[in-house]
Amino acid sequence: MTDVQMSDSEPQPAPAPAAAAPAPAVLHHLKEIASVIEAGSLSKEVRRISRAVRLTVALRRRLAARDVSAFLAFALPASSDAYARLTSLVPKDDEMEMDVDAADPATQIWIKHGLPEIEIYCYLLVMIFLIDQKKYDDAKACATASITRLKNLNRRTVDVLASRLYFYYSYVHELTNSLAEIRGNLLALHRMATLHRDELGQETLLNLLLRNYLHYNLYDQAEKLRSKAPRFEAHSNQQFCRYLFYLGKIRTIQLEYTDAKESLLQAARKAPIAARGFRIQCNKWAIIVRLLLGEIPERTVFMQKGMKQALTPYFELTNAVRIGDLELFRAVADKFASTFSADRTRNLIVRLRHNVIRIGLRNISISYSRISLADIAKKLRLDSENPVADAESIVAKAIRDGAIDATIDHANGWMVSKETGDVYSTNEPQIAFNSRIAFCLNMHNEAVKAMRFPPNSHKEKESAEKRRERLQQEEELAKHMAEEDDDDF
Repeated sequence: MTDVQMSDSEPQPAPAPAAAAPAPAVLHHLKEIASVIEAGSLSKEVRRISRAVRLTVALRRRLAARDVSAFLAFALPASSDAYARLTSLVPKDDEMEMDVDAADPATQIWIKHGLPEIEIYCYLLVMIFLIDQKKYDDAKACATASITRLKNLNRRTVDVLASRLYFYYSYVHELTNSLAEIRGNLLALHRMATLHRDELGQETLLNLLLRNYLHYNLYDQAEKLRSKAPRFEAHSNQQFCRYLFYLGKIRTIQLEYTDAKESLLQAARKAPIAARGFRIQCNKWAIIVRLLLGEIPERTVFMQKGMKQALTPYFELTNAVRIGDLELFRAVADKFASTFSADRTRNLIVRLRHNVIRIGLRNISISYSRISLADIAKKLRLDSENPVADAESIVAKAIRDGAIDATIDHANGWMVSKETGDVYSTNEPQIAFNSRIAFCLNMHNEAVKAMRFPPNSHKEKESAEKRRERLQQEEELAKHMAEEDDDDF
């Protein structure tokens, strides 16, 4: 970002060439990114490659065809196959070609040709540009070529760039509704990443495979893959959030609601603020899971900044469940049927019908000390052929499960409720406090694990120059984190 600030402080050009000014600036920044990648490749410092990716994200919206073409000519040998392949995919822009080539000799940057990291970065840049231009067929061709090239590389400095290529490779196929075509390739890439001990690649590819399976509702296959995949410490917060979200969805379908709730809420908490769409999806699934567990989410969940409109259908659904009104529940489910289908929560909402009946029955048992089964059927609005018999079976099951404290008088057809006891005479308060303490301890342990320390800081004292360089890198990292998170989600 310091280069952008420097360029802003330069004198303004004359009015005539003002339109041509942005192109050399973008090209200059791309050359600087290439020099950062070159330095990372030669010194084998992966953090420099990560910094180059973050700088590219910041520059993404300003990219034009002339900038990409000029950068390819700068970074790749003209006789290479990669140059011929990539230049054929980038649209031609002849009007600005001379303006791009005419650069100030004092600001020229030179890099070493033939570095695999530079070549892979060129594939990544072209793919991002083509996706932004909605040229999905060309982007698929670029993605396929880049994956073919990656299979012949085994360098740790390429891993960061490779993980981004994997993401866009899957993303462009998802945009063209052809995810099933690449499942075999993703499995082969995951196997290759495991053999190469590329943990960031494994993390990314595992999430892409889970997304691929869940896109086609193949939950059993997704769980088998997840359970057999190698376990290691998370390297990327974004990938870990995605993993938790997919795990929550799998657990929900498998009726493991407690684990699903924990995973979904943790994913929503860990997700960056800029990833609003991702956090909305996490909250939608978490709301349904909490309702299936018999909990009623707080109103503040639905009033979060930027989420109120998206969560409105789920707020009305929660209100219907809270009241225990089966008729209102049906009306809400029909009213927002298209929304629930788009969110893939329609089948889960069908499961909620039993919870609505149970909550309605609980409200009845609290309000009446004795009530006939026929009246229960009317209040619950059961529309079956024999509502009294259905009401009796529902009450019997609720008593057996401990949902209500009552007895059935079969001779007279009544439900007789028992007096409510003091909750503080039970172990429930102790269990609640224990869960809160466990949550706080878990959060503390995760915060300690997430702390980062410079290597060998206890052995040697850094000089003033190294300290300034480190502080500058930390400032640049902080500035680009928000943009990186926004792009990832």
